[in-house]
Amino acid sequence: MNTNDSKQEIVVKYKIDDNEIKLTPKSVQEYIVGNDNGKITMPEFKLFTELCKVRKLNPFLKEAYLIKYNDSTPATIVVGKDAIIKRAVLNPAFNGMESGIIVTNENNEVIERPGTFKLPKEELVGAWAKVYRKDWEYPIYQSVSLSESIQTKKSGEANSNWTKQPSVMLEKVAKVRALREAFVEDLSGMYEAEEMNVYLPRENEKTGKDKVTNIKDATFEEKVKEAVPEKVTFDDLKQLWYN
Repeated sequence: MNTNDSKQEIVVKYKIDDNEIKLTPKSVQEYIVGNDNGKITMPEFKLFTELCKVRKLNPFLKEAYLIKYNDSTPATIVVGKDAIIKRAVLNPAFNGMESGIIVTNENNEVIERPGTFKLPKEELVGAWAKVYRKDWEYPIYQSVSLSESIQTKKSGEANSNWTKQPSVMLEKVAKVRALREAFVEDLSGMYEAEEMNVYLPRENEKTGKDKVTNIKDATFEEKVKEAVPEKVTFDDLKQLWYN
């Protein structure tokens, strides 16, 4: 962290490729947490920025989140699934991954199946993942249960994503856990939102519709706008990143 004098705001600087990322308590509060949510403390800022710095995460591209609902609750740090998978794949020892779901059929037989396909009469009970390393003889295997992983609201009702696509969400949890165990040197301290039971605000609260309908087809500017509050302009972010 760099400070020139006691009156200047703390600045954390680090580089990802050729881009310099600059984080301050003010920018993290405004652009990452949101001014309508709880105010982050200095220890929370330090923990978040150190994780981003050490793991080369860009929070403005939704690779890392600092979630704080109100002033009285502690903040939660989570990392995007794609950022976790990317770091594992870039490790020279990575040698592939398998994953799928675990279901029970009408005869109460437990079936471990690749992918997320499930018949209507089958019951989803878990998910699994295997990660292979070139320098290990045996793969890392992780299995997770639906009852322990599902995200719920205060009422106990499942969150919308888990209601709409529970197989996909559960398989994602298994993947991330297996990857973190296989590549602890790259992924230690990096937890995905579904593991931490927090909600990532990806929808427009006014309309209830996604800001970007198909993120794969979105322009770079649209992806940036999807990642930060609407009041932040693209020029604001360019100035924040590169100045």
